[in-house]
Amino acid sequence: MDALEARYRHLLDALAGAAPGRAPVLLAVSKTQPAGAVRALAALGQRAFGENYVQEALAKQRALADLALEWHLIGPLQSNKCREAARHFDWVQSVDRPKLPPLLDRERPAGRPPLNVLLQVNIDGEASKSGCAPEAVMALADQVAALPRLRLRGLMAIPAPHPEPERRRAAFARMRRLFETLRAAHPGCDTLSMGMSEDYPLALAEGATLVRVGSALFGPRPPKP
Repeated sequence: MDALEARYRHLLDALAGAAPGRAPVLLAVSKTQPAGAVRALAALGQRAFGENYVQEALAKQRALADLALEWHLIGPLQSNKCREAARHFDWVQSVDRPKLPPLLDRERPAGRPPLNVLLQVNIDGEASKSGCAPEAVMALADQVAALPRLRLRGLMAIPAPHPEPERRRAAFARMRRLFETLRAAHPGCDTLSMGMSEDYPLALAEGATLVRVGSALFGPRPPKP
């Protein structure tokens, strides 16, 4: 068993232990990783991969076109990238403002299933972070739900990286309550995306259904060229 397989098996066991009786989705965050690393992980059974940058993702998708993979855009989405995002991703987890849904809906090919959408929430109100304010979620959700080529699936958040676990868990708890409010209005919502390599157990304890894991899976990211 090589290092990648060992980390993958360990992580699957850890997810099962942190969420007994549930089946949280593991999203392998493959940003900055080469296509070969994605292919190796896919050979172990992983199917869902998350990318931050549209152009980087498109290059990997071309290199891996022979594989049946599920691609998630998890980085900030600029309006001028909506065409590529709508045409080449299965999920966009970073919809955070009213300008984006109509563009994604317009560009989603009619022959493909509706684009799965998560609303990114800036749960800690960080000035440097993308995401809508919690009080803006319902209006944005209603907008997405009304568009025929989009499918509203839930919420995503990246809480502030507080060193104190209690503060991170409090942010995850606020997201859980917000998600419950959203589901009351939109029962089809089934995805709460939160938790990364360093804090996914806390996120799972507060009801995360999808965790985004990169370094704990692939190892340290390679340096930027």
